[in-house]
Amino acid sequence: MDSVKATVKIKGDVQGVGFRHFTVQNARRLDVNGYVVNQLDGSVKVVAEGPKQNVEALIDVLKEGPGAATVNDVDVQFSDATKGYSGFQVKF
Repeated sequence: MDSVKATVKIKGDVQGVGFRHFTVQNARRLDVNGYVVNQLDGSVKVVAEGPKQNVEALIDVLKEGPGAATVNDVDVQFSDATKGYSGFQVKF
């Protein structure tokens, strides 16, 4: 399976609504490595690496977000996988 790395920026009402926890749960369920972090501009950044279909499935879930979130925009940049991540975690 081809592995990819996606850097995703999610904009909207996405901080303080459980978005990071939601992302961690879904990334681990999909066997995707990387991290999620709140950004100073109010967005959430996700770096996800793994099999292409798994990463794409995670992106689809992120477009919806948890029930309390309102996702207005999702920007995705794909690149080659670095295999530099072990597991999926929240960064602060």
